Amino acid sequence: MTARRLLSVVAGISLVYDLAIGLALLAATDQFAALFGVVVPEPRLFVTLTGVFLVCVGLGYLEPLRHPGEHRAYLWVFGPLLKGAGAIIFLWDYLANNSPASYLLFASSDGALALATLLALLKKQ
Repeated sequence: MTARRLLSVVAGISLVYDLAIGLALLAATDQFAALFGVVVPEPRLFVTLTGVFLVCVGLGYLEPLRHPGEHRAYLWVFGPLLKGAGAIIFLWDYLANNSPASYLLFASSDGALALATLLALLKKQ
């Protein structure tokens, strides 16, 4: 698989991932929280803003999906940087604050996408 095609595939997976979580936070806040064994934070505004953020990040992957070579900066920022930081924060919170084990799902999925994006970005063109 070419580096360009690999970047496109990673962008497509990230698009679906971020969009799905963002829409779930917006459309089914209580059910999503219950599924992961956490309470909905108050004020709910923070959940709504997070949902909007994730939907926008997901939609931002449309251009890297179609033209990955021209949108490498987006892939760097929202792949290894954002998803990598998210993985570390979820893992840290689980270890330091005794957060629910469901946080490890997000740590592993964010971490896997961060690593996949990093490897695709580093692959020789």
